Order: sequence, then C-alpha cells, then structure tokens
Amino acid sequence: MEQPEVTDEVTTVSASGNDAPAPSVSALRPAAGSLAPQACPTCGTAPAANSGAAAGPSYVYAIGKIEPRFPKVSVEKEFAQAVGRDKTSGLTDRQALHGVLSKPENRYLVRQLCWVMTIEGLETYILGPRDPADYSLLVETLRPTPQPWDLDCVIGYRGPIAGPEVCNGLMVPIVAFDQIYSFDRDALIKAIPKPEKTTAKEFAPAAEELFDRIMQMTDNAGATDEHRALNYLAVRYPAIYANAAGPSRATLRSPVCT
Repeated sequence: MEQPEVTDEVTTVSASGNDAPAPSVSALRPAAGSLAPQACPTCGTAPAANSGAAAGPSYVYAIGKIEPRFPKVSVEKEFAQAVGRDKTSGLTDRQALHGVLSKPENRYLVRQLCWVMTIEGLETYILGPRDPADYSLLVETLRPTPQPWDLDCVIGYRGPIAGPEVCNGLMVPIVAFDQIYSFDRDALIKAIPKPEKTTAKEFAPAAEELFDRIMQMTDNAGATDEHRALNYLAVRYPAIYANAAGPSRATLRSPVCT
C-alpha cells in the first residue's frame, strides 16, 4: 500500500534516521522519590553514596513551548499511516497532527512520541507525565492554528539527562510533569486585573513589556529557586504588572496557572 506523504509541517518534527529501540514509558515518568542527584556536568564526578542525607527532588516551574517529535523512523511511519486512515483532506499539517493525536484510538502514538519543551528556542526538557492519564495535557498543547505567542507552563520534577535513544539523540533533562497550562500572551495580559486609576491603554503595553522581559531570559529554565519564583510571579501575581504600570493597588488573584 502506498503510504501518504507527510508534508513540511510534520517533517519538521521528524527523526533523522535513528531507528534505535524506543525507551519504556516508565523512563519518562520517574517517581518523585526516585530522582537521585546527578553527576557533576563539569567535573564528571558522581555524588558520593555516603554523602549524608539524600537530596530531594529538583522542582521545575518553566514557561516555554512544547512540540512533539518522532524518536525514530518507525514511529514516523506509523503516524503517516494514521494520517492516511483519517479524514485530513483540506486540513493544514498542524490541524491534521492535532486531529490524529486527539483521537482515543491513536493515543498509543501520543505515548510513543517525544515531547520536547523549548525555552527561547533552546531545547530544554523532554517531558513525560507522572500519571499516565495526563497524556491528554500534552495533546492539548497542540494548537490547530499555532500563534507566535503561544506558551505552555510546565510544573513537575526534573530527573536525569535523557539517553540518546529516548529522543533521537537529544540529551536534555527529563521532566516528569504534574501540570501543564497552555495559554497565549494576549490572553494572559487580558486576564490581569487593571489597576485603579490606570487606563487600559497605559496598562497593557507596560504589562506586555514586563512579561516579554521575563520570557527573554534564555537561561531561565525554571529549575532554580530564583527562576521558579520569577515564572510563578509572571503568571500568578498581578501586582508585579501593576507596579510596572505605576503605583496602584491590584487585586491578588491568579491570571492563568492555578
């Protein structure tokens, strides 16, 4: 049977030919208590086994974009067959991708794909749910009509560096997530309560500028206390936007991530 052609949008997430065996799902879903300290990235020395109290899990509160990739050629071919079975005529590549992965019968493909979080264009994390039921959160990050300001907020635990077989050679930390919130910048800004005595014309540009400054911090992977706090404030604390627009009082409620 002739396989359907996978068009440009889909091939941007395709594998480069590495057909190594796919890792088990459990490799992407470590338990919170199993996240052991990792080797020093600069000195190559593993932490001592008797170094005292066991280190706790490393938490992540990151804001970026999530995209699926094919970890190996066989998964890409299986996806192409699923597209051929589906009614995708007249749809864009992104709409077809969203439509196919949204169907329950194709949930096995969602599990086999590699889900990568990029922050300011840099591949930062490979994502996997701590609860298998949360694969639906990954599907929800696939907007049928993506926009430049689409964003995803990921909350979870940072684990070890992925082996080269996990995501076609991409070696970045694995994050076992508990929650994912998908939104866009405009929706976030509109949800922030406007301070008293400040017009919408004055408030919106100031809030947008502040949010953009936070997002443009390329070293902000949401893995340190400072960056977790900063990202939390960016999506949950309207007062910082009120301060950016001028002295006023802001109602403290969550704009997006609750």
